[in-house]
Amino acid sequence: MDHAGRHFAPGYTLDTRYRATGQDSRVKHLVFHYTYENQTSSLHALTRSNVSAHYLIPGPGQQGPDGPWVMQLVDESQRAWHAGSSTWQGRHNINDTSIGIEIVNLGPYPLDAAALTQRVMSNQLSEIHWDDYDETQIEALIALSQDIIARHQIKPWQVLAHADIAPTRKLDPGPAFPWKRLYDAGVGAWPDENTVSRYYQRFSNQPPSMGELQTALADWGYGVTVTGTLNASTQSALSAFQMHFRPADYRGFPDTQTAAILWALREKYLTNN
Repeated sequence: MDHAGRHFAPGYTLDTRYRATGQDSRVKHLVFHYTYENQTSSLHALTRSNVSAHYLIPGPGQQGPDGPWVMQLVDESQRAWHAGSSTWQGRHNINDTSIGIEIVNLGPYPLDAAALTQRVMSNQLSEIHWDDYDETQIEALIALSQDIIARHQIKPWQVLAHADIAPTRKLDPGPAFPWKRLYDAGVGAWPDENTVSRYYQRFSNQPPSMGELQTALADWGYGVTVTGTLNASTQSALSAFQMHFRPADYRGFPDTQTAAILWALREKYLTNN
């Protein structure tokens, strides 16, 4: 390239002196995952199969010379295969518009999917052990996420769990994930307590109908269809929402607190946006 901004290549001359103002990042979403495996298995799966992620945050306590260790597996300009079949706010194939971060974490060990579902649905939540996230992992995640969000101008309501974009298939990063702490560091969305209280009082007297709740879930981003009945896909979306914003009870049943949080989030982030 010469000083005039011209790049000479075989067969053409590329002029990079002029930049259009009508452009922005193709990255719209930041998606968090747990690996459900130890570090060795996680790294093997994410580098030697059709599954991949842009970044992997390794197991507890791993430090580099400038802070907690982070592995970049896919360049941000490239598409990683971390989201699978996915939907958010009417967009499908979220791999196309997202950056994926995997965190080494065992999730709800040692339960398999069937045992986990049985305990959740029978209200045996206290019997489920979710692997904790280590302090160094969260420090690395916050710093990395702040950098990604600033570079791509990702909106708070577009910082998501894998469970948010694929609630019928996925649970990660699970109810042990510290969403509120990330929000306090400028990463992701969180409702205002006073607004939640206002909606809680309103819905204590007259709760929203199932159709209204489904409409609100779809408005926030979940791929639910308004049927007026509590079907399996709606319950999965409610469970994902509760793990994100009310992890004390994530069975996926509608209740006043869940509705109040959902309405408060929509008011805070979606009004006039």
